[in-house]
Amino acid sequence: QVQLVESGGGLVQAGGSLRLSCAASGSTRSFNSMGWYRQAPGKQRELVASITSADDTYYIDSVKGRFTISRDNAKNTVYLQMKSLKPEDTAVYYCTATSPLLRTYWGQGTQVTVSS
Repeated sequence: QVQLVESGGGLVQAGGSLRLSCAASGSTRSFNSMGWYRQAPGKQRELVASITSADDTYYIDSVKGRFTISRDNAKNTVYLQMKSLKPEDTAVYYCTATSPLLRTYWGQGTQVTVSS
C-alpha cells in the first residue's frame, strides 16, 4: 500500500526549467532508492535519474549537467530539477521508489512537454 504523488510537470519552452516532486506514502517507511523514468511516444521507457538512501546518484548521459536529483529521506520525497530543457526531453515522467524488499512502486506519470 504505497502511493507516489507527483507534481511539477507542465509545458515549457526550450531552454526553460521545471522541478518535479514525488512524495511516497503508505505502509513502507523507507526506500532503498527513488528515481525517475520517462517514456516518449514511440520510444522505450528509460531511467533518467536515481538516488539511493546513501545519496549515490545516477544520470542518463543525455541529461548530465542539466538535471539534478535529490531526496528527503525523512519525507520519502524525491525531486528532479530540470534545466536547459530540450524538445527531446518531452515525455511522460514516472516516479519510482524501491523498498528494502526490492519491490518497486510507480507513480501515475506526469507529462513534461518542451516546445521548440
